[in-house]
Amino acid sequence: MIVDGFFITGAVITLVSTLVCVVAALIRQPPNDITILSVAAVELFLLVYGVAAVFRQLGGEAIAGETWEFWGYWLTALLVPVAAFWWAILERSRWSNLVLGAAGLTVFVMLYRMEQIWDGALPV
Repeated sequence: MIVDGFFITGAVITLVSTLVCVVAALIRQPPNDITILSVAAVELFLLVYGVAAVFRQLGGEAIAGETWEFWGYWLTALLVPVAAFWWAILERSRWSNLVLGAAGLTVFVMLYRMEQIWDGALPV
């Protein structure tokens, strides 16, 4: 099985976002432009990933797993950064950065599962 570039790009973006947000929480910073923009980068990646997935499917590339399951994961992953953003905006404490970091980590896990569904099983 081949791991595609979308997964590698998404993994880097989500893990960098998580790292930025956790470091900001450790140095006792409230949510700021950097942490919020890092989560916005995760959201932007997910939007691009979804558009690319549509074109890949329309181009005849088959999903190894269930199509509805892939799109369900994508839609749910799309909502996670938005919910974390609202949390960070409504409660401007350093703990909100941990919520933003958890969003990046959650999206990474969901992206890993989407890769399993699209291309077949990845090693655990």
